[in-house]
Amino acid sequence: MNAYFCRKGFCMSIEVKNITKIYGTQKAVNDASFSIKKGEIVGLLGPNGAGKSTLMKMISCFIPPTNGSASVCGFDILENSLEVRRRLGYLPEHNPLYLDMYVTEYLEHVAGLYKIKKPLEKAREMIEITGLSPEKHKKIGALSKGYRQRVGLAQAMIHDPEVLILDEPTSGLDPNQLIEIRNLIRKIGNEKTVILSTHIMQEVEAICDRVIIINKGTIVADDSTRNLASLSKGNTRITLEINVKAKPDFLKAISGVQKINEIADKKFELICSAEKDIREEIFEQAVANNVKVLSMQQESRSMEDVFHELTQQK
Repeated sequence: MNAYFCRKGFCMSIEVKNITKIYGTQKAVNDASFSIKKGEIVGLLGPNGAGKSTLMKMISCFIPPTNGSASVCGFDILENSLEVRRRLGYLPEHNPLYLDMYVTEYLEHVAGLYKIKKPLEKAREMIEITGLSPEKHKKIGALSKGYRQRVGLAQAMIHDPEVLILDEPTSGLDPNQLIEIRNLIRKIGNEKTVILSTHIMQEVEAICDRVIIINKGTIVADDSTRNLASLSKGNTRITLEINVKAKPDFLKAISGVQKINEIADKKFELICSAEKDIREEIFEQAVANNVKVLSMQQESRSMEDVFHELTQQK
């Protein structure tokens, strides 16, 4: 098979079925299954040690699965690993580079390994695309961490792969570089399939079409970024400071107040439904109960909260 695996009219770049990886007695990845269509940018999220890197290494043919299967562009990772590697670019978390080689020299070398015609021309093209031009005459060992990431991204893309797997691609970049690399990844996603591992929630919301969250080797969420973002707005926190020490249980009568937590002397946290703004009702109930509101601050529930909830489940 030399075309994308198609199902229900969609072309799948990546198909993972019940894949498991066991190290001794530990299941690093446990029975994971998902499909990714051509042109999707998918964020792979999870705490440290959740199995993200192991999953990406299996898809990239760096390590074999214990059980299950996966295919890239229709080619099985075990039966057709060379075909998978031809169609896939991989930037690992710990980016292995030849530190004694110059940037242009290294990328020309990588292009030659892929048997690309005019490797020097291709190296120069990737230098321009990834913003390496100011540092192209330096040895890789003399580059900052951010520029080394750019070199890694350039080598991952140099053979024009159909699928890119990027493990923490923006690690070590300054704010300006972050914006540039994010824009580059978005542009790449117009034509290629991208799996992006990151710990930065704003990055997921800015770049990704879809989010897969893995915890303790198991996939605990797989949904569009929009749906997860709307889930994150499911409730709000209101921090309330009043003039009495007594817990304001009378506020429970307000529709939408789900929980009241005491966080300091005369200071409370209200967990409330986000369906309506109840701050005016809080003032009215406080006045009716001879309580003065000294301060009140409302904070929407964030995607970080959703991530925390899903990855703290036992």
